[in-house]
Amino acid sequence: MNSKHSKDLARLDRRDLSWYMDRLVQAVMFVGGISAIIFIVGIFVFISKEGFSFLFDGFSFTEFFGSINWRPTSENNKTFGALALIVGTASITGMAMLIAIPFSLGAAIYIGEFATGKTRESLKVLVELLAAIPSVVWGFIGLTIMNGVIIQLFNVPVGLNVLNAGVILGLMAAPIMTTIAEDALKAVPDKYREAAEAMGATKWQVIRQVVLPAAKNGLVSAVLLGIGRGFGETMAVLMASGHSINIPGSVFDSVRALTATIAAELGETAVGSDHYGALFTLGIFLFLITFLINLTADLVVRGIKRS
Repeated sequence: MNSKHSKDLARLDRRDLSWYMDRLVQAVMFVGGISAIIFIVGIFVFISKEGFSFLFDGFSFTEFFGSINWRPTSENNKTFGALALIVGTASITGMAMLIAIPFSLGAAIYIGEFATGKTRESLKVLVELLAAIPSVVWGFIGLTIMNGVIIQLFNVPVGLNVLNAGVILGLMAAPIMTTIAEDALKAVPDKYREAAEAMGATKWQVIRQVVLPAAKNGLVSAVLLGIGRGFGETMAVLMASGHSINIPGSVFDSVRALTATIAAELGETAVGSDHYGALFTLGIFLFLITFLINLTADLVVRGIKRS
């Protein structure tokens, strides 16, 4: 009897321990899941707190979004026109996407649908290695290598321009976009391919008419993630774009991006000044742009799932 009673007690103790461990794991998972939301809200609160003093005092909507004159340190006539910075950021991101989207989708299709064995694994490793290159290294490549190449190829006086920054940013965004797009293609069930091939479709017809439409959710997410990466990149854009306040008339014009402006000027700005608040206002604007990109991605994916 004593032996049986001891076994029952031991079994109950193990059940209690399992229950407590289960509750502990649930709590840890909850904290891990909610922490991302807490951090994002905290970042937005901090940026808003620093930028609201300028928004409610020295901010002019017409000047901020309609003027190209960014002169926050002028003694006689301070102006905070961010139009050139916004257009510069959009032009670099647009050039980067023109390069990254075909390259990424093409690489994802080849890796996911054509490459096999060691070739496929080697290519996947190379793509991941490209994603691991620091942004400052990419910026250094744009500053020292791409600068000279663009000057020689196109006979322009300066090689630090929209084209340079767009190429560098496109190469930076391509590995992540390729990985996500390849995962989306891999998620398409093999029975779709087999059914199309059984009906006499060629390899390319299977990819174009079956695989790509079935994987469009992930492909759209990959593209939008690349756009978000383009808007948020700082160091490489700062080094490769020329950092000149200018509305670009061609891809050979130097521009300045929003992120590069914040990075270059914030360290030398007096805390609490209009210049300080204006830089945080640029941060609020970037935060809202990123939020809208993510919201658009979510709405597009949800709409595709319903259709």
